[in-house]
Amino acid sequence: MEETAVSFLLQGLCQFVVEERTLLTGVERDFNDIKNELESIQAFLKDAETKAADDGGGVNEGVKTWVKQLREASFRIEDVIDYYNMYEAQNNNHSRFIAILQKIPGLIKTMNPHHQIASEIQDIKLSIGKIKERSTRFQFDQSESESGSCRGTKAPRIGDPRMAPYFIEETQVIGFESPRDELVSCLVGGTNELVLVSVVGMGGLGKTTLAKHVFDNQLVKRHFDCRSFITVSQSYAMRELLIDMIKKFCRDNNEPIPKGMQKMDDKTLITQVRQYLESKRYLLFFDDVWKESFSDEIEHALISNNKGSRIIVTTRLMHVAEYFRKSFHVHIHKLQPLHPNKAWELFCNKAFRGQCPTELAYMSNEIVHKCGGLPLAIVAIGGLLSTKAKTMFEWKKVSQNLGIELDRNVHLTSLMKILSLSYDDLPYHLKSCMLYFGIYPEDYIIKRKRLTRQWMGEGFVRHAKRSLEEVAEEYLTELIQRSLVNVSSVGFDGRVRSCQVHDMLREVIIRKMKDLNFCHSMHKDDEQVAVGITRRFSIEAISNSDLRNTSNSGIRAIFVFDKGELPKHFIDGLSAKFKLLKVLDFENSLLNSIPDNLGNLFHLRYLNLSHTKVTVLPRSIGKLVNLETLDLRQTQVHELPKEINKLTKLRLLPVYYRKGYYSMLNSTTGVKMQEGIGCLISLRKLYFLEADNGGVVLIQELKMLRQLRKLGIKRMRREYGNALSAAIQEMNHLESLNIGAIDKDEILDLDLVSVQSHLRVLNLKCRLTKLPDWIPNLKYLVKLRLGLSNFEDDPLDSLKNLPNLLRLNLWDDAFSGERLHFQDGGFPKLKELDLTRLSRLSSVSIDEEALLGLEHLRFNNNPQLKVLPQDLQNLKNLQFLGFADMPATLVDSIDPEKGGPCHWIINHIPLVLIRQKVGSRFNDYELRPIPTQCCQLQIAVNSSLFKFRYATVL
Repeated sequence: MEETAVSFLLQGLCQFVVEERTLLTGVERDFNDIKNELESIQAFLKDAETKAADDGGGVNEGVKTWVKQLREASFRIEDVIDYYNMYEAQNNNHSRFIAILQKIPGLIKTMNPHHQIASEIQDIKLSIGKIKERSTRFQFDQSESESGSCRGTKAPRIGDPRMAPYFIEETQVIGFESPRDELVSCLVGGTNELVLVSVVGMGGLGKTTLAKHVFDNQLVKRHFDCRSFITVSQSYAMRELLIDMIKKFCRDNNEPIPKGMQKMDDKTLITQVRQYLESKRYLLFFDDVWKESFSDEIEHALISNNKGSRIIVTTRLMHVAEYFRKSFHVHIHKLQPLHPNKAWELFCNKAFRGQCPTELAYMSNEIVHKCGGLPLAIVAIGGLLSTKAKTMFEWKKVSQNLGIELDRNVHLTSLMKILSLSYDDLPYHLKSCMLYFGIYPEDYIIKRKRLTRQWMGEGFVRHAKRSLEEVAEEYLTELIQRSLVNVSSVGFDGRVRSCQVHDMLREVIIRKMKDLNFCHSMHKDDEQVAVGITRRFSIEAISNSDLRNTSNSGIRAIFVFDKGELPKHFIDGLSAKFKLLKVLDFENSLLNSIPDNLGNLFHLRYLNLSHTKVTVLPRSIGKLVNLETLDLRQTQVHELPKEINKLTKLRLLPVYYRKGYYSMLNSTTGVKMQEGIGCLISLRKLYFLEADNGGVVLIQELKMLRQLRKLGIKRMRREYGNALSAAIQEMNHLESLNIGAIDKDEILDLDLVSVQSHLRVLNLKCRLTKLPDWIPNLKYLVKLRLGLSNFEDDPLDSLKNLPNLLRLNLWDDAFSGERLHFQDGGFPKLKELDLTRLSRLSSVSIDEEALLGLEHLRFNNNPQLKVLPQDLQNLKNLQFLGFADMPATLVDSIDPEKGGPCHWIINHIPLVLIRQKVGSRFNDYELRPIPTQCCQLQIAVNSSLFKFRYATVL
């Protein structure tokens, strides 16, 4: 993380000097001196971080103080750069800049701006020189880092907690019965070709315990001629690994060890290994692999001799497991957390050596829940509690102060060390991204879009040939692949929608966050807690003393999660107190208004006001020239000031308000914008714009927004059609298009032939004279929703060959006929189908070879569909069938409690759910599952599994 801060400020200083050649003589020389000092210190920082990782963070206090001083010096330089950029943007107004600079501690207030900059750099240079001088006391050896030593896992030694899985008794292994049987079957059964079995999961999940348990299974032992277990470290030497492997084989089989292996060249050594393995059915277990290159290095030595040989690999990194496919037949087992029942059993074994006392059951359950099914955490915390008095007081103290205990208790430091390894292994640009998970409250489900946009606002995402959004998603994907982030939900297209981190890993992140001055979290009981230097505030509960007294003028981001009223002095003082803010997030808070001086936040790049009570934006919004994201979803901001058109860097502008009732055209309102919208040349996403406010002139300006990926327009009129078609033809990157007419009888004819090469999502809510010819040609379309179209002819024949369509919604009389027919071979990839409020639909037929991949099917309020389509029996892959507000005759026909004669048709579907209105409000309904032979046991209506996926789709 220290490397990150240093790298950022070096880039900033480079830009500073290049752009300001006219500064006083000596500034550039001073800068170069600072740059050289910092580059030298970077090497020391790497060495310090390596030493910290090697000894579990037990660095002496002198080292910690030195690193802290360097980081604070880097903060000073960042602040000077940002204040100077603000001065430049204010048209060289020296008097205003002097006023700003006076707020920077240590600056001489009587000089002009250029002298002040020169003076501050000189002072920083002297400070860093002293820090560098002090660092020689700690005897960091840079050459050691360069000689091949690298951070990460080492082969475990006596006392290392990673040694435990190698010697665990079979009777102590709990919760691995099913994966054990799966892996044993992979090892002793199947093909005679060489197969690699990879066990993947986060640190502490029990990968080594499971794999060693399988490795030592008696059936497995008897099946192989020779076996070898090898722990791989990141600093492994492949030659030594291969030599060690042969020695273990020979010792286990009482064979003489080949002589002279140490003197062999690489080719000869590999040949020796191949010759030894050629006639044997062998089993190799490589534990804790971290690098993709490991696969390439072992590929030629491990011969595939068609004798059923096997390789086991454990790794935290999914991309490492996947990379083995390049050279081997691979079976990947993604290890899951323990089932709650097994987690409880393991905890009781460790904490009580048996049964949990009744009076401790509730508190013990709470502790087990915090462990999140992580065996290492359960064993470590259970072991700690086994040493405590069996009282509610002791149990509660551990539960409430788990974060503190993880830091200081000898029983838990090993847990923190193992969990920290994955973080320590991250490249520095991902460390900042990972620390962001500590900003969110415990158990918070984090939306992908919100998180990645915050990363972009902070500048963590580097410019590349692809868009920032794509790169940010790749960052998140890598964190997921590294088993650091858990996916909470995915969209119909397989993309991550939300995510979170394991509670134990979050504790690691919070400790790192504090050590690095990354963020200060404000909680209910923090009134008396002093806030040191920090770069961010996460406000889970308003702490007035913190907000009033903080001197952190260098704050770069503020996040408000508090659900209470926000103090007026805090909101009004934002622009004056935190001038360097880049990220400001109020989502779901009780924010009522935005101060007029918001525009003074020159550096602001991300502003999230979604789901707040804000109704009006100040005209000063036009001064936020660096703003990239302005999130106004679910606010009652119905009109944007004309000044918004000055924001030429604005990329994302989602703005709408969804009301509490359903109407295809009127339940969601958009926003009115003024003439000049064409100046927003960086816009990637704009939804929803109300077209009738500016008419044809406004629509014509849209053609200037050539970077748009997503466009949503409401209240379209027929006479705007040609202008909109012409504008869309200029949008060469458009992927999502959502158009709604001003009235249900308004006919829109759009000629969008040129969008067919890239459009992925199409949502048309308007009357159409016929299905547009260009829609069946959208070969990349994954989602299509049609509403109010009133097609008299079945549109399915035209749509059936869309090659990548995953979701199809026909809503609100999109089809006004009586019969829909899904033909053989049609909709080859469709996963979700929704037929809603088709008032005349009375019959649905599905050919045997149609909709072969369909998983979700919903019928909603189709009053004439009174007979269950018998062809539903053809949908062999259907996982969910939902009926909402359907005729009673149909519903009763599938209800076995009422002797439903058609129950057999849906008996193969795992989940069948009935939704029925019970009140006048939109969300007043009850859910009732219909039992089938494939339904899962212990069904609970309130389970998230049965939440009927019925919502207003924008």
